[in-house]
Amino acid sequence: MIPLLAVSDLSVEFRTRSGTVWALDRVGFEIGRGETLALVGESGSGKSVTAFAVMGILDPAARIAAGRIEFGGLDLLTAKERDLQDMRGRELAMIFQNPRTALNPIRAVGRQLADVLLRHANMLPAQAKARAIELLAQVKIPDPERRARAYPFELSGGMCQRVMIAMALACTPSLLIADEITTGLDVTTQAVIMDLIGELARSQEMATLLITHDLALASEHADRIAVMHAGHVVECAATAELIARPRHPYTRSLIAATPRPTGSLRGMATISGGLPDLRRGDLPPCRFSARCDRHDDACERDLPRIDIAARHMVACHHPL
Repeated sequence: MIPLLAVSDLSVEFRTRSGTVWALDRVGFEIGRGETLALVGESGSGKSVTAFAVMGILDPAARIAAGRIEFGGLDLLTAKERDLQDMRGRELAMIFQNPRTALNPIRAVGRQLADVLLRHANMLPAQAKARAIELLAQVKIPDPERRARAYPFELSGGMCQRVMIAMALACTPSLLIADEITTGLDVTTQAVIMDLIGELARSQEMATLLITHDLALASEHADRIAVMHAGHVVECAATAELIARPRHPYTRSLIAATPRPTGSLRGMATISGGLPDLRRGDLPPCRFSARCDRHDDACERDLPRIDIAARHMVACHHPL
């Protein structure tokens, strides 16, 4: 299968007053058309930075030190900014973590949707207005004509998230990036939002990059999972295979620390230690080594990437 998106050896650093932050180190993964890949890991592991790099919207303090991001055969890192602006919203779309801050607070949501259509779909204003109402109905917002005239502060968090989904899918993109989109939503709304994205992705053959710290959510909605720790992808495999037999010690610990509906808090495991300080100039090749019970001298030499099976990679000298 030829991937729609192929990220290879992506390294990103941030220049800050307290030093350089080595945020991503040789990150790599692929997503095919119609496939959902989940990026899973603790807060600070580099999931959102990866998404921003793909979209070309990194903070000015960031610098891409190495790597390639190929989308449909085009290297996004060498593409002209004008071409990237044309692609964003049309071919590449992103749903941000907090819809209230992503939406314009002083512009009606219907007009914001119409703005996307006017920019990328070459519609006339009347056509864009009518299509905006259709999109709100498509994401199951009741009374879409009235809601189109509403401002973000007049809508609930779940409603705002649906508006963001409608905006992202307005031009039927080939790739959707969903960054922690269920944060702050109740369980029922989470299920509705995820089912909606899955339904639209299947109908449009759209690839989806799902960014989440919730391994249970990823296991339910993703075809494959890539596990991140401190700027590294430590394991990537088909969802069922990764959940049934994790091969990286961190993946095993992450699964053990995931709450289960039938379990109790007493039975939950914890992951010892914390993420390393990414400003260190002497970061070890394996950034999980200080937290790992399988650590030895080999872990201080390099970080291997071993293909355990077809499309199952683990970055560890001592896979389980």
